[in-house]
Amino acid sequence: MKAARWHAARDIRVEDVPEPKPGPGEVKVKVAWTGICGSDLHEYLAGPIFVPVGQDHPLSHDKAPITMGHEYCGMVTELGEGVSGLAIGDRVAIEPIFACGTCPACLEGKYNLCDKLGFVGLSGGHGGFAAYSVVPARMVHKIPDGLSMEQGALVEPAAVALHAVRLSRIKAGDTAAVFGAGPIGLLVVEALRVAGAAQIHVVEPSEVRRQKALELGATTVIDPMAGDAVAAIRQASGGVHVTFEVTGVPRVLPQCIDATRHEGQVLIVSIWEGDAAFHPNTVVLKERQLQGTIAYRNVYPAVMALMEQGYFNAEKLVTKRIALDDIVTEGFEALVAEKSHVKILVEAPA
Repeated sequence: MKAARWHAARDIRVEDVPEPKPGPGEVKVKVAWTGICGSDLHEYLAGPIFVPVGQDHPLSHDKAPITMGHEYCGMVTELGEGVSGLAIGDRVAIEPIFACGTCPACLEGKYNLCDKLGFVGLSGGHGGFAAYSVVPARMVHKIPDGLSMEQGALVEPAAVALHAVRLSRIKAGDTAAVFGAGPIGLLVVEALRVAGAAQIHVVEPSEVRRQKALELGATTVIDPMAGDAVAAIRQASGGVHVTFEVTGVPRVLPQCIDATRHEGQVLIVSIWEGDAAFHPNTVVLKERQLQGTIAYRNVYPAVMALMEQGYFNAEKLVTKRIALDDIVTEGFEALVAEKSHVKILVEAPA
């Protein structure tokens, strides 16, 4: 079968690989749609970050080249021995986290903080940029009948956003700022609406993405290339309660801190390619809180329930649909060249 495989930075190849077979406790899925994530783009431009090179990942037991794709959905075509609660033909979204189950975080149920954390499609395994995938049954979540397959491909990134907002200290009526209106940033905007934020200020250089942020519920949008974004946020709010950093751009982190009120919180959502600097006194003198968030845990059912209410709508977020054969030129390179894209979905080969 065809699969898009990461060999090195700027070297993703669509090539033939053996079709996977499910073992005990595993499920085989005919992939429908897979989203290109910002993490995928980081691996393409500056990897390896999550991709294991030279040594197998301790949980996937894979190393590069690996089949990419972790934002995906499909239909169950085969059940491994011992799998219950699923049937052939079930439409499913994949929760692609590898976790050991035995480290202190896992034992507390916080499997996204596992000491050996990995992701199908980033750390090995049978990723979604392929015709078929095989995953442990615990990674599979049934998609409600009322949701399309395209919605199924958005469950994973929406879970990132919803987990970030749940982890934050935002309360109904509070103010928030989101730096970066890429796919995750825009989904954070929607999650903030769910949480009842009274003001949502979005900082984003792309005009198309600023307009999309307004469409999805932002109160105001700010072009950081046209003026002082921090000053604009402070003038409108006096400093927000919570700022979400969703750019991964080093110079933006200090701006996020400065845009936050005293005793406010900065939540770092991005995956970073390098270091970022800030002066600790900007945190110390206002007793601000700086916190990170990674992935999600125990949130897929809530995401799909919100989708049934109209949140995280694929029609508003998907800007391009492409074939697997075109994933490099029309997918990764398009995202590098055109900052107006929100979410690009890749259709699995037949």
